[in-house]
Amino acid sequence: MIAASEEDAANGPAPREGRSPMQIALERLRKDKIAMISLGVIIIFIIIAIFAPLLVKIVGVDDQPDNAALDFNGLPLFQTSGDHPFGVESGTGYDLFYKWAYGARPSLIIGIVAAALTVFFGAIMGLISGFLGGWVDRVINWFVDFILSLPFILMAIGLVPILINRFGNPDSLGFVPPERQANIRFAAIIFVLVFFSWPTVARLVRGEVLSLREREFVQAARSLGMPTGRVIRKELLPNLLGPILVNLSVLIPGFISAEAGLSYLGVGLQPPINSWGQTISAGAQQFDTYPLWMWIPAISVSLLVLALSLFGDAVSDAFNPQTRR
Repeated sequence: MIAASEEDAANGPAPREGRSPMQIALERLRKDKIAMISLGVIIIFIIIAIFAPLLVKIVGVDDQPDNAALDFNGLPLFQTSGDHPFGVESGTGYDLFYKWAYGARPSLIIGIVAAALTVFFGAIMGLISGFLGGWVDRVINWFVDFILSLPFILMAIGLVPILINRFGNPDSLGFVPPERQANIRFAAIIFVLVFFSWPTVARLVRGEVLSLREREFVQAARSLGMPTGRVIRKELLPNLLGPILVNLSVLIPGFISAEAGLSYLGVGLQPPINSWGQTISAGAQQFDTYPLWMWIPAISVSLLVLALSLFGDAVSDAFNPQTRR
């Protein structure tokens, strides 16, 4: 027994199994209490969005107007009630809990889909620009600089109506059904967000690729005759996964805020698609009388964006070993 102990001491502790950078980052993330709390808040909102039909059924509200909840001037008779926990909309009598529950869907869908497409196209263009260089790099950089020079808000306000008129397919009388307009607005907002945001991701990825392509492992792979596509897939992409995930986590809250802002300005989502931005815009007009109308969606947007932002910061810290909170 003593001999065995002396032998173990001489050999030192058992070697620890190697872990990939992804495993190390995930372990850091799991130990971050703020990240876990933020993730819990995000999951709650995702559950609300997914199970909105079940949630409104449990509460006992629907999408039908309740005229009995309005006075003869069309104003709500109450702030909240047992039948309408968040009250009703002035002038129409639509239940605000129903609008709130279903309003989480477009915000999350637009934020996640637009962020994923932005990272996808931005990463591809950044890889091509940084790895190939030469005239390809110059052309892509010129295009990136051109898009970044355009004012986002003004272009969004102008582009969304143009896209609706162009792809609305009006009937013989020039009328576009509301459902079709709403779907086109949904797609147009995603297009505008992706179009004006991918250059930032492309520029970041390009800088990372310019650094990585001069590293020994990339030079060794190219000297061995490895095809360009394989070098990108096997050597570059694994080392770009961290920055790409960080960008994705940062873009989602930004796009959710942008969607709410565009809806507030009247160029975002419109009925029959419910949106928190719409409710905030409508509630702001009668904030002094019915503050709950605006406060609930405004707090929801703020809480979701805050949770996503804090989680994005935690992801950035987890993938960057030089940072500590």
